[in-house]
Amino acid sequence: MRALVVLVLFWVGFSAPTLAADDVATAQGVISSQAEAFSRDDAAAAYSFAAPAIREMFPQADIFMFMVQNAYAPIYRHKSFEFGEARVAGDQAAQRVHIVDANGEVWEALYTLERQADGSLKIIGCVLLKAGQAV
Repeated sequence: MRALVVLVLFWVGFSAPTLAADDVATAQGVISSQAEAFSRDDAAAAYSFAAPAIREMFPQADIFMFMVQNAYAPIYRHKSFEFGEARVAGDQAAQRVHIVDANGEVWEALYTLERQADGSLKIIGCVLLKAGQAV
């Protein structure tokens, strides 16, 4: 009986969806797609990449877009957007993005994404700092 419990736990552990290093490309695709949606002012598309917890805080796409326009202007409108270091741990990925905003100022964004029950990756958070600022 104990062997059966160990076998079941072993199987469940391997059947749970987790991120692999190759999922970094998928995470970058999600981030890029959201940034492209921002550049087109496509609130619905941008909102679709947000995780349920973010959608709970901002229950409508236009409210979400308003928040991004005001709190994340360098992401909303930028001159350049380049991926930096990425890390994967379990069901989450963290991705650094180097940004030059519309005024030429340099920023660092740290996106966090999480695997959802349907297997997709959604953005669960983003921290934005001017380059050189301490975290």
